[in-house]
Amino acid sequence: MILYRLHCPKDHEFESWFRDSAAYDAQRGRGLVTCPVCGSPDVDKAIMAPALGRGARKDAVEVADAPPPAAAPQPVALMSDKEQQVRAMLRAVREHVEANSDYVGDEFASLARRMHEGEEEKRAIRGEASPDEVRALIEDEIEVLPLPVLPDERN
Repeated sequence: MILYRLHCPKDHEFESWFRDSAAYDAQRGRGLVTCPVCGSPDVDKAIMAPALGRGARKDAVEVADAPPPAAAPQPVALMSDKEQQVRAMLRAVREHVEANSDYVGDEFASLARRMHEGEEEKRAIRGEASPDEVRALIEDEIEVLPLPVLPDERN
């Protein structure tokens, strides 16, 4: 038995068991493989990573006679309550800083230095700085903190 992940032109994905590759080809050729969501017979194999085993096991169960499993919804990774709380706190911190500071872009390091030296009026600012600029500010005891990057911003 072989399990194929399949998809139709409407991007519905599902899985189905076949005796072998030839059985899939024969059934698809006769129009017997259809999308369970929209009924389209235009079904193709989706890209799958092979399941590599460690060889035959004594307790392996023969699945050739077993009926194919029903197509079930794929599991979704969920965040724990603690992870959701941490993300909510990071988002709140970021929103607070953005609402209560001026964005100064690439001028952040030079403006922070001028404010520290008394050449500019002190105020809350945020902006961009290279790692070298940040290191120099910290070495000169100028307080800087990175804004938390939220995971959804990287996806």
